[in-house]
Amino acid sequence: MAARRAFTTHPLVLRRVTVRRVIDVTPRMRRVVLGGEQLGAFARDGMDHPAFAAPGFDDHVKLILASDGDVRAALPAQLPHGIEWTPAENRLTRDYTPRRVDPAAGEVDLDFVTHGDGPAAAWARAARVGDELWFVGPKSSLRLPERPDWILLAGDETALPAIGRFLDERPVDAPAHVLVTVADDAARQKLALREGDTVRWVLAEPGDAAALEAAVRAVPLPAGEGYAWAAAESRALLPVRRYLGRECGMPKERLNITGYWHREEAAAPAETPEAPTGGEAAPVPSPVPWLVTRAALRLGLVDAVADAPGVALDALTGRLGVPAPRIGVLLPLLAAHGVVVGGPDGLRLGPAGEELLDDHAREEYAGHEAELLLSLAELAPALLGGGSPWQRASGATLHDTVVRDAERYGELVEECEQLAFLLNGLTADPLWAGVETCLLTGPGSAAVVAALDDSGRRPRLRIAEDEVPAAALRAYVAAPERIDWTGGPADVAVAAKALAHRTDDEAAALLTRLAAWAPTAVLVEASRPDGLSPHAAEAALHAYAATGSPLRDSPALAALAHRTGWHVDHVIALGWGTEATVLRRS
Repeated sequence: MAARRAFTTHPLVLRRVTVRRVIDVTPRMRRVVLGGEQLGAFARDGMDHPAFAAPGFDDHVKLILASDGDVRAALPAQLPHGIEWTPAENRLTRDYTPRRVDPAAGEVDLDFVTHGDGPAAAWARAARVGDELWFVGPKSSLRLPERPDWILLAGDETALPAIGRFLDERPVDAPAHVLVTVADDAARQKLALREGDTVRWVLAEPGDAAALEAAVRAVPLPAGEGYAWAAAESRALLPVRRYLGRECGMPKERLNITGYWHREEAAAPAETPEAPTGGEAAPVPSPVPWLVTRAALRLGLVDAVADAPGVALDALTGRLGVPAPRIGVLLPLLAAHGVVVGGPDGLRLGPAGEELLDDHAREEYAGHEAELLLSLAELAPALLGGGSPWQRASGATLHDTVVRDAERYGELVEECEQLAFLLNGLTADPLWAGVETCLLTGPGSAAVVAALDDSGRRPRLRIAEDEVPAAALRAYVAAPERIDWTGGPADVAVAAKALAHRTDDEAAALLTRLAAWAPTAVLVEASRPDGLSPHAAEAALHAYAATGSPLRDSPALAALAHRTGWHVDHVIALGWGTEATVLRRS
């Protein structure tokens, strides 16, 4: 865990551009040159917005399309300092890398692989001069390590815009070793290579994991501290991630492996469920595969097979300390769902198992959210008798649990890193006028410190947390020695995601505590589901499992404030369903 952020954030602005030129770079790649006033600084609906900036070679903008052609109905709401993704059933979004950015000409180039049948490829094939396109972003730019000895750039055709831009602009002065898989020799492009660079083109079908892995393994990695960047179909990258990270031992901060697209696999006929008819609902899925996968992760079974592909069952049982008959209980279901598969040469990871080597993928089964999901076994008793499912399942509130568990609290702090994209609206608010001292609490405190630093505001900082949370936050804060790590008087107190793991009574106790320290308090909390999230419908249930209360909206927060001697002064919409509620003492 490093305090230095690996990215630079940018203001999120919805922009309209039009097609200026269309160029077929290859028979499989179309470049659409876009331009317009909104690439510069502009005003819309009374709000001033900065000029477009995408300094990173692999920055992404989010294109907004519509399944029914009504793009205006699919657009998000623009906030003064962010975006609110309001619900829109017709909205389609796709991420694309700017191939060229020319502020002087007011132009940005986007390259589209045109052989696919997705909505963005279809739009590019039909694009004509004058057509409009709306997009948001980029939200951040990657910070490359200083002075790497070499850099590996690998991917399929979709990675070519980022690879080409890197070679054109050279954000770091290091030899580049380029590997690109293409489905046709016609997809090859001229690249701006320098002395010391290497390039290899490999013919392979899109999403061919074996071909991509073999090609990456064939690249001789030079001595010294390098940096590896790869982009392709998400599952095709899994063995590449395992090879570079596990076998080559490259540290996480020297790896950036990103799934640019996801291939939908057609289910075998025998596995395809009958489609519901007559308005019938789809069957409720069984939790058994999830529980078995969770057990395999917790036992270390997935990692053990990843470290020794082809391992025999008896060797595996000896390594895990679990008798073979007990492991045998799991293996049929693990095989059925592609986690661990067996054969004449022993046990190997299946496609789903390869995915679980990614830390983000395994969080669904082994992290804080998984523990919260398990507490829903107590949902019915909690609904009948009150209290949170978490407290009924564990015997303690979630707050009491996380403040005593460094690993769990660290997970909350990592989740709050997403606040980096939302806090511009808070730091720009007039409430900071005259603020000399700011007190922080909650797992989002590190994100608030970074946002204040980025905004140029330099109040004296103090963080009021118990010993375990304070230790977790120290690992994420730049220059922790400048912070007073005790509670005390302040001009403003910011509670950043501090209520999300507290019951109403615990939240009230925190607000009462803050009232003794500051005349103004700010609550940064998710108050509504994020309209862009595929799990928006579950947001209220997750909140209830954690605290015994649904997702606290503005009226609920106002009621808590009134209960503890505060009143709501104003509310700052930050985007993605998150708000900053500014309280004053009554």
